[in-house]
Amino acid sequence: MKDALAIHRWLLAHQVHHEIVRLPRPMTCADELPETISAAPSRCVVVTVFEAVTRLGREAVAVVSTVAAPPRPGVVGGLLGARKVHLAPAFVVNEVTDYAAGLVCPLLLPPALAVLIDDRIKPDHQSVFLATGERHTALTLRAYDLLSLMSGKSMDLRAPRPRGSRQTVALRH
Repeated sequence: MKDALAIHRWLLAHQVHHEIVRLPRPMTCADELPETISAAPSRCVVVTVFEAVTRLGREAVAVVSTVAAPPRPGVVGGLLGARKVHLAPAFVVNEVTDYAAGLVCPLLLPPALAVLIDDRIKPDHQSVFLATGERHTALTLRAYDLLSLMSGKSMDLRAPRPRGSRQTVALRH
């Protein structure tokens, strides 16, 4: 399993300024980052792994988003053209990412794993916070650096808006 030390070494090799933060209390999943480190949910990046059933069979896909805007299975399924999409069980997450389920970091993901990146994560110079695969640490680096280091496809993961008029039509008596 990958951990904070593996990420730290990889970032040092790429000469990326970052910090491994020791958490005041352990967390069970990356969704707990905002309350654990007192950061805005829009600055905490998480990875959600889905299992999609397509014509070719089952496929795992990692979706990188913020805690403030978690991905919806229906939107992911629509983008993939999948018949069915659901959260991947923990053993699948562990197997396809090589991270502990719930604490997946968007860095060092296997090249064979499909990765979708929410385009609401903006490449600015503000810090973002990430899980490291460990319960007691988090990673912080600039959003620009994170997005430049990740492999994956940036996509609009917003729920589709209903088409047509929003006018209310009175029923006939």
